[in-house]
Amino acid sequence: MSSSSGMPLKITQPLLPDLNGMNLMVKEIWDSGQLSNNGNMVKQLEAKLCEHLSVDSLSVFANGTIALSIACRLLNLSGEVITTPFTFPATVNVLAWNQITPVFCDIEKNTYNMDPAKIEPLITEKTTAILPVHVFGNPSDVDRIERLADRYGLKVLYDAAHAFGVRYNGKALSSYGDLSMLSFHATKVYHTLEGGALVFNRPSMKERADALRNFGLPGNEEDIVEPGTNGKLNEVQAAVGLLLLEKIDREIEKRKQIFSEYTRLLADVPGIRINTPLEGIVYNYPYFVIEIDRSKFGLSRDELHQKLHAAFIYSRRYFYPLCSNLRCYRDLPSSDPAKLPVANQVADSVLTLPLYGAMTDEDVAYVCDKIHASRNES
Repeated sequence: MSSSSGMPLKITQPLLPDLNGMNLMVKEIWDSGQLSNNGNMVKQLEAKLCEHLSVDSLSVFANGTIALSIACRLLNLSGEVITTPFTFPATVNVLAWNQITPVFCDIEKNTYNMDPAKIEPLITEKTTAILPVHVFGNPSDVDRIERLADRYGLKVLYDAAHAFGVRYNGKALSSYGDLSMLSFHATKVYHTLEGGALVFNRPSMKERADALRNFGLPGNEEDIVEPGTNGKLNEVQAAVGLLLLEKIDREIEKRKQIFSEYTRLLADVPGIRINTPLEGIVYNYPYFVIEIDRSKFGLSRDELHQKLHAAFIYSRRYFYPLCSNLRCYRDLPSSDPAKLPVANQVADSVLTLPLYGAMTDEDVAYVCDKIHASRNES
């Protein structure tokens, strides 16, 4: 049996706009003569995103990493920030680039999110914020985290890179905390080729964010208010974002169906635990993640990863290695593996399988058949 297309199954396949619609958008941009610098497409995209996400205020950026870095400036973070080691390195790199020391907190076994019960012992007089990640789109325990932050006078900055459109307690997950960052990289459910956004709880923050993404220039003035950078989204990328907003609901629905098919075919396999959406949320199905228990499955995560690769199924070991085990962070006191037992165990056990709207049931069956066959061969 092979994938329905006969082609390798990649971890993801970007959702693309219709070429005819894209050509019309490009013509409009060409006719305007404005390719960047907060043009009409960017303004339209920000308005449409606010409407789609049910948030009051946001700014778009060239990528999520620069958005998160600017968020650190907006919140005047310094000293130490408590975060998770189970994330893409960009989350932690942003802190280092802002001369902030990351302090790693262990994670929950069931969600892979930062464990709120482990945060308080890490708070010192140098702590200025908590930076949780909504891992694989599942909400962090925002209620406990924000109560704790309020008690100690800390800021809360969420890395919501995986959480586009996710809703918790009836409102956008990205509206929690002081700020939330969304990633619009091409590997994400929704994208602008490259891009990102900051969602503000206080609309007054948008003016400063827009200046910081444009070298520090406020509006049309010539004077630099504070040192900024070049973090602007261009007009062509914004046009892609506008067109994909028209398709995103259908893409998420397709992903939900594929997720359900995977679950049906793998739910009873000994040694496999499926990372599922939390109850009561509106989910966006960004990844299909399994956790391998070698003693029950018969193979380690890495051995299964290799067997799938040999069958042209390109799974990913998200997130491996842990940020705390990377050369540039492993000497931090909080990186001691003894302090991060759950995160280290999870990083050695999880595997992300291909998931995107263009997949078919036959593709899912192909992946699952290879997983079953790998187990039987062990």
